[in-house]
Amino acid sequence: MKRPTIADIAAAAGVSKGAVSYALNGKPGVSARTRERVLEIAARMGWHPSSAARALSDGRAGAIGLVVDRPAWVLGIEPFFMRLISGVEAGLAATGTALLLQVTEDAEAEEAAYRRWWGERRVDGVLLVDLRERDPRLALLAELGLPGVVMGHASDAPGLPSIWIDDGAAVRETLAYLAAMGHRRIARVAGPERFVHTRERGEVFEACAAELSLPGITCVHTDYSGEDGARATRRLLSGPSRPTAIVYDNDVMAVAALSVTQEMGVPVPAELSLVAWDDSELCRLVHPALTAVGRRVPEYGERAAAALLALIGGEDVPDTLLGAPVLMPRGTTAPAPAAVRR
Repeated sequence: MKRPTIADIAAAAGVSKGAVSYALNGKPGVSARTRERVLEIAARMGWHPSSAARALSDGRAGAIGLVVDRPAWVLGIEPFFMRLISGVEAGLAATGTALLLQVTEDAEAEEAAYRRWWGERRVDGVLLVDLRERDPRLALLAELGLPGVVMGHASDAPGLPSIWIDDGAAVRETLAYLAAMGHRRIARVAGPERFVHTRERGEVFEACAAELSLPGITCVHTDYSGEDGARATRRLLSGPSRPTAIVYDNDVMAVAALSVTQEMGVPVPAELSLVAWDDSELCRLVHPALTAVGRRVPEYGERAAAALLALIGGEDVPDTLLGAPVLMPRGTTAPAPAAVRR
């Protein structure tokens, strides 16, 4: 079916194309009765404004951008980003704003995407995820004048509002829970060191371990993939001082770790407790079900999208701290083996 045009609406309403344009754009120049009739006919014909024409008239693209700098195969199996994107889409749905998503595998390609999108007027603003140490994207957005909202704790990003989840309370809750069950040898399988949230979470782990008089948290960094998480688990379980509890920075690695424990004959949770960060369907489907830290990830995406739209609209958008994550105990945690408690 041919897409209806302003000329089609004008012919059906028996008015000029100029009158239809005034009516559809809410401008004076037509009577209330004519405006109502034009809008009713346009709705019946399924007319929608052209995003290209709208961009020419008001300079808006009607879209925001999100670049995820992760290997596509990793992204395809990690529930976090799928849930995050669903939240962003929910935040955009009522506004008619589109989400332009691109997956890259290096920082240069990501920066090139921002330059291209802004130069071609394809987006009105962007969401930045996976904030890095000394992140060059912050300066790039300032250079381009590209509106952006940082999904992470950006303490040095003037002009770019941050919206983030403080993991500190959940780290403390998790370590206190494990310590109360007698665990002294606790390890963390973390994400890449270049991410700010990896460092911040690690700092809280170390501080909390000191507060609880734990000997320290052994930390192994990975790329978030199940393969890398499995390798890290094998190394930890093959070492001279095997941990009795391991906390993983995502659910995919924790699920992979369950397979490793079966492969190596380590009973979970009798001899080893496992905790996953970011509760998901994966955590609930495996056996035993994974103890996990639950964050309201879709809400995170929805709130970030709303903040970016407000910024694009010229509003003053403050930094926003969302509610703390919550520990969800399940079948992979239990008291430490009596032989290793001290």
